[in-house]
Amino acid sequence: MGIKIESPILALSKKIKTGSAVIGVIGLGYVGLPLALEIVNKGFEVIGFDKDNEKISKLKSGVSYIADMSNAIIEKAIYEENLEPTNDFAKLAHVDVIIICVPTPTTADGAPNISYIVDAANAIEQNMSPNTLIILESTTYPGTTEKVVQPILEKGNFVIGKNIFLAYSPERVDPGNLNFSVSNTPKVVGGITAACLEVSKLFYEKVINTNVFAVTSPNVAEMEKLLENTFRQINIALVNELSQICHKMDIDVWEVIEAASTKPYGFMPFTPGPGVGGHCIPVDPKYLLWAGQQHGISATLIEAADKINDSMPNFVVERLENYLHAQEKEINEAEIVVIGITYKPNINDFRESPALHVIRELKEKQCDLKVIDPFIRTFSVDNDIFNTVSLTRELIQKADAVVILTNHTTIDYSLIDQHAALIFDTRNTQYLFKNENYYKL
Repeated sequence: MGIKIESPILALSKKIKTGSAVIGVIGLGYVGLPLALEIVNKGFEVIGFDKDNEKISKLKSGVSYIADMSNAIIEKAIYEENLEPTNDFAKLAHVDVIIICVPTPTTADGAPNISYIVDAANAIEQNMSPNTLIILESTTYPGTTEKVVQPILEKGNFVIGKNIFLAYSPERVDPGNLNFSVSNTPKVVGGITAACLEVSKLFYEKVINTNVFAVTSPNVAEMEKLLENTFRQINIALVNELSQICHKMDIDVWEVIEAASTKPYGFMPFTPGPGVGGHCIPVDPKYLLWAGQQHGISATLIEAADKINDSMPNFVVERLENYLHAQEKEINEAEIVVIGITYKPNINDFRESPALHVIRELKEKQCDLKVIDPFIRTFSVDNDIFNTVSLTRELIQKADAVVILTNHTTIDYSLIDQHAALIFDTRNTQYLFKNENYYKL
């Protein structure tokens, strides 16, 4: 009798089940690094790949560059040799599962930029070994996995579903969220073939503590991700437009939302703000908009939501100008203190932050600007470098207005309340201000 050769999927499944599979994560940013460490926590060896040498150097030194991830977690993974950060993509030959977590920005005209995905797929094709599972997690338009990644991976002697496996599973990372993390947020996954779906579902069931929902194709999973964030974008636009209407009618929009939230069905509260920011909401709907245009569909609702959210920084500055004028002050001569530059509280991520757009407009008004953000040391707007400053009584007393653009919980709002000449709160900060010149968005 001849020796029975184990099939590729059975061999890979066995490695995953026993925890002996080596996992590769390409892209060690806000998505890839938390995922890599979660996989380490489940007992797997992880090799993390990134082209950014500064990130690799920091990780090897046990230093975190993500606000809600401590140095201790990274130090432990590095010290115990369970996480190997590297920029050497040749080491992809030594991994059994590869997860792509690279950025997917848009071009200047709003079209998808999937160049990072293409680069990652080419690196995988040039270095991987047979019996490897590849999962794309980067947000992208439907068809990317099948029509872009698959042809690249099959350029050599690899056949999807036979000796390599390919699937799509959208990332669901929410930086700063204390209730939901990689470990307990349900996953959606779609495989190119039944075998691809089987082994990718097995992998996620092994490395997370929650449900894995299987869909019929990567296209469905890619579209599902775009729906998630377009849903948020449109509903945020709704309340942003409502806030403008309420302001004209002298109605407190926050009280309206609170009252509507008492309904136990058919309503989900969203809150207004100075715009939308981060790695998802400003970008993902544009991928869906572009995908629709490729099929002759004009997504007018998405376009309208974009315009409303994009108008909010101007609305904030106009409101501030009016409040200053009521105190017989001109905005171009005003000293303004801005609280918060990040797109949401208690993180160090200011990608696409609406605060940047507000600051740009205040710059154009020739204000004297000071920016306070405990999570950011320096940032730039239109090539102008800003260094953040510390919150002091003297700074607040000297200012003509304080504008709260990000409601970090570490800010001393009582000091602002006591000493500010004017406070404009665009986030309905959960502090009971008593200042007679306190205004909410």
